Amino acid sequence: MKAIDPTELKALAYAGLIGEITFEAYAWLVSPILFGVKLEPANLVIGLTKALSGLQLPYAAAFTIHFLIGALGFATVIYLLKKLTRFSHLGAGVAAGLLLWFVAQGMLAPLMGRTFMMGFGSYTQSSFIGHVGMTVVIALLWKKFFPRPEPSFA
Repeated sequence: MKAIDPTELKALAYAGLIGEITFEAYAWLVSPILFGVKLEPANLVIGLTKALSGLQLPYAAAFTIHFLIGALGFATVIYLLKKLTRFSHLGAGVAAGLLLWFVAQGMLAPLMGRTFMMGFGSYTQSSFIGHVGMTVVIALLWKKFFPRPEPSFA
């Protein structure tokens, strides 16, 4: 894999920022209407930090950490999936969303004492839409901001 073009990196960062803002709007405004739950992944950061280190993070710090992970980390996962596979931007976005949703609900939530996939209840279902929706937004914006024809599938 060759080095990332600085223009592509900038496009990916902007896409990640917009994707994370979209996720937060969904989590706070749409999810309560559709599922009756507000997604607050900062609470996952707080719970994990406490479970793993005993430290109690303030909500604002946990929110900032999750925001940065969402904007930069999720964009990086999409980038890697796109570059390491022959997935289209959309395919890489969907795959990244599924992967990151599973990591959050299936692996990290149990580390802080919650059930696997939190019982597949309304929070987990909304989290699925939030994660996959966010990564699809990031992937499609990256493609729009940095158009380049590439052979792909998925």
